[in-house]
Amino acid sequence: MIRHRGRWTQQDRVEAIYRYLPFDVPPGTQGITVRYRYARAADAILDLGLADPERVRGWSGSQRDAVVIGPRAAAPGYLPGPLPAGEWQVILGLYRLPADGLAFEVEVELGAAEPAPLPAPPPRPVRPPRRDLPAELGRQWLAGDLHTHTVHSDGALTPAALACLAAERGLDFLAVTDHNTVAHHAELPAAGAHAGILLLPGQEVTTDEGHANALGALPWIDFREHTDTWLASTEAGGGLLSINHPVAGVHGWRRPLARRPPLVEAWHSSWDRRDATPLDWWSAHGGGAIGGSDFHHVGEDGLPGEPTTWVEAEDLAPAAILAALRDGRVAITATQDGPVAVRCGDEIVVLDAAGTVLVGSDGFRRGIRDSRQQVPAGPGAHRLLDPSGMTLALIPAAGPGGE
Repeated sequence: MIRHRGRWTQQDRVEAIYRYLPFDVPPGTQGITVRYRYARAADAILDLGLADPERVRGWSGSQRDAVVIGPRAAAPGYLPGPLPAGEWQVILGLYRLPADGLAFEVEVELGAAEPAPLPAPPPRPVRPPRRDLPAELGRQWLAGDLHTHTVHSDGALTPAALACLAAERGLDFLAVTDHNTVAHHAELPAAGAHAGILLLPGQEVTTDEGHANALGALPWIDFREHTDTWLASTEAGGGLLSINHPVAGVHGWRRPLARRPPLVEAWHSSWDRRDATPLDWWSAHGGGAIGGSDFHHVGEDGLPGEPTTWVEAEDLAPAAILAALRDGRVAITATQDGPVAVRCGDEIVVLDAAGTVLVGSDGFRRGIRDSRQQVPAGPGAHRLLDPSGMTLALIPAAGPGGE
């Protein structure tokens, strides 16, 4: 048994947020178990990760008191596989520390160990009929959610259970964006096939100064690096980076960026839709607007598809979804089955929204009287409002990146 004990202070955090506790792994080791303890409180949070001599093997934040890695299986959020001999490191993130410091203890045990297996997937869900929205020739509008979590970070559901919930709610695609890990990526194809939904790989690059979703089948992005490196790494892998919930109190965006990323989560499930602050932030900083539920647990967050991000895509495939997002062929609605407005040529087509008002960023206003109404519209952004001023749908500006 290898033990590390100590006390982290505010000065320690000032000097370096991420701390590394080394331990040696001899050849032939068949399993590693790491446990850590500290007095948990609102102002006392230590994050946990693990690195082998070549790469970071996983990150669980503060979600687990113990993690296991073996050749064939690993705890959620961690990558199984060969255990190379040499110096490994327990990574601790000093996320929150009390004024008088925080005592901690870390134990590392070497030897064969297997994590508890994940539960079997639920039965394949019955999908509601897909909505037929007017689209350009050769394309179709697909309903999705670009921000969700599973047991591989701080979510409650396995990828398979999350996929079934999203399909049951009528979504065509779902981005699974667990925090600072890609361990869930290997499970997504089978989980999506079982549920009848496309699961788009993603990762939420997470720090205490802001979160960003890297969308696409990308290698792990090092959250400890400068934000510009996140963007460069995402672009190099053919993915898209989105600033998440930029106006969200302690979870808002405060990190520097030399240039803007292509996407901004302008509509988050926590948004008070009578408050224009996130939209003002989006207008000031630019980037294509998308939405995300940030689903973790039933009853605590918006369900998958609250809001729904619609993309006008050639087919239901990751490359086509990313291309539509990159080109700004996007609409956002409060739910998958509620009032919706989409661009079609030089018009905006508004469906199931009688009694609402379509408002443009250039001062345009038009009352919606019918269940289907076509409205000539300029290239700027538009919102669909109910009589109280609540946003029901958001149509970003036309053109790449919503410009």
